Amino acid sequence: MTYGHRAPFPTRWNDNDMYGHMNNAVYYEAMDTTINVWLLRSGLDLVEGDRIAVCASSSCEFRESASFPEPLEVGLRAGRVGTTSVTWELGILRPGSDEPLATGRFVHVFVDRDTRRPAPIPDHLRVAIERDLTA
Repeated sequence: MTYGHRAPFPTRWNDNDMYGHMNNAVYYEAMDTTINVWLLRSGLDLVEGDRIAVCASSSCEFRESASFPEPLEVGLRAGRVGTTSVTWELGILRPGSDEPLATGRFVHVFVDRDTRRPAPIPDHLRVAIERDLTA
């Protein structure tokens, strides 16, 4: 699998569960953080922008375990890009590998900050998504 963006994800001591592998919730945290950092760096203004992105659904499929102190990466690409929503496709990876330990999917719907009604993806973000994250 190829991802247009890969971000480092260093594991932490408290990421392990009682079975000695990374807790399921940590995978979601890593994916959510990667998406939001990418959006912020691409110009989404969380403080003063007229649109925000809210998560409408998410899922994760686990294929292989990871644990602290293993360094990981999160791969990000855009699947479906609609008028008001983006389906993000993610992979939790070992550095240098294209085979994910886990794959995830988040659907973000862009909404008007005040009304919380769906609103078009901001043009500058659409350009960045299509340029950097689509195959």
